[in-house]
Amino acid sequence: MNRIILNLKIALRSLYSFKLRTTLAVLGVFLGTFSLIVVSNLTGSLAKKAEMEIANLGRNMLVVASGTVRTFGGTARLLSQATTLTVQDARAIMHQSPFIAQVGPASSKTFPVRYDQIVLKSILVNGVTSNYPSIRSFEVERGTFFSDDDDRNSHRVAVLGKEIADKLFAGANPLGKHILIYRVPCQVIGVMEEKGVDISGANQDNQIFIPLKTFLRRFVNKDFVNTIYVQVDRGASMTPAKAQIEEILRHRHKIKAGQKDDFTVVDSKDVLQLKTQATAMINILGRISAAVSYLIGAIGILSIMILIVNERKVEIGIRRAVGSRKRDIILQFLLESSFISLSGAMVGVVFGFLASLVIFRVSQLPLVLSLTGFITAFFASVAVGILAGIYPSKQATSIQPVDVIRA
Repeated sequence: MNRIILNLKIALRSLYSFKLRTTLAVLGVFLGTFSLIVVSNLTGSLAKKAEMEIANLGRNMLVVASGTVRTFGGTARLLSQATTLTVQDARAIMHQSPFIAQVGPASSKTFPVRYDQIVLKSILVNGVTSNYPSIRSFEVERGTFFSDDDDRNSHRVAVLGKEIADKLFAGANPLGKHILIYRVPCQVIGVMEEKGVDISGANQDNQIFIPLKTFLRRFVNKDFVNTIYVQVDRGASMTPAKAQIEEILRHRHKIKAGQKDDFTVVDSKDVLQLKTQATAMINILGRISAAVSYLIGAIGILSIMILIVNERKVEIGIRRAVGSRKRDIILQFLLESSFISLSGAMVGVVFGFLASLVIFRVSQLPLVLSLTGFITAFFASVAVGILAGIYPSKQATSIQPVDVIRA
């Protein structure tokens, strides 16, 4: 132990003599550790966010969209709109497929919303059925959701998203109050729980929900819907359920073989897979960046250690002459290279942790700290220090005392 402490003191004194080059060597390891920590935390956070978005959409969920939908970067985008998806299609899916637990046709459009002197422009108003909370796992926090009777009789009732309730009523109780949606007065009967953004990118807290029949008759005067939410039975597989829904709708819409569908069935798990692939790509690129930084750090440590060996030939020769063993010399230089590497790693861990917190805060991502990232960074730093110190330490042991005295 005394030998290790003595060698460490010698190492610190030696490295202090080459402050600039030591700092540059530390910087390479710092960048590698910093990149590894940030990327590991970020990819873990993105994966968790994707899972949360899938959960927000609803369990075992298939979404039938009217028109053509494509996914870009894990987000579903509507490319073309059709007017052929109807409430009758939803009923057919429910009755003709044994895989389906329940369905919920829905339609939406933006309208101005007013209460007293407060006016909100372009608020998304959703016409949905009474089973919407069950399908989407989206519960009412205050009041109640509307009933089948409200839907059948086109009652003018509304359930507000949490942000809408806060904007219109500023903390006051909205239940029983009347708001003006476009030109239609609607009574507020409930406020939904806080839900956040779903996988389509829609802020579910900034929406209003009204009975579907009320929406179709009093607001848009149409007989088709935008979306059908389909909840697959827990014991059923998503793939055959999706195929059967496509078959049912193609038959009902009289779409022949070779013709394009006028609808799109989106599986939330497919979107999750796309998001996972994108996250994996970020992870791979980040780890490549970290590996390059570690390589640069290793080259920096190697160069400074070779320089230190050449500068300390007299010291090494004298130590060998008075009885130092080769393993003492090797230990000396391995300690010095490891100290450089671990110093960079510790600084990289601290700054990587702080940078991760800032990223999570600014981007509103869930807080995830990757233990794997920290462990990998530690062992990578140790490996860089040892590997970069092997050659210089062997070079130091080849120095003979007699050659030093002769020189």
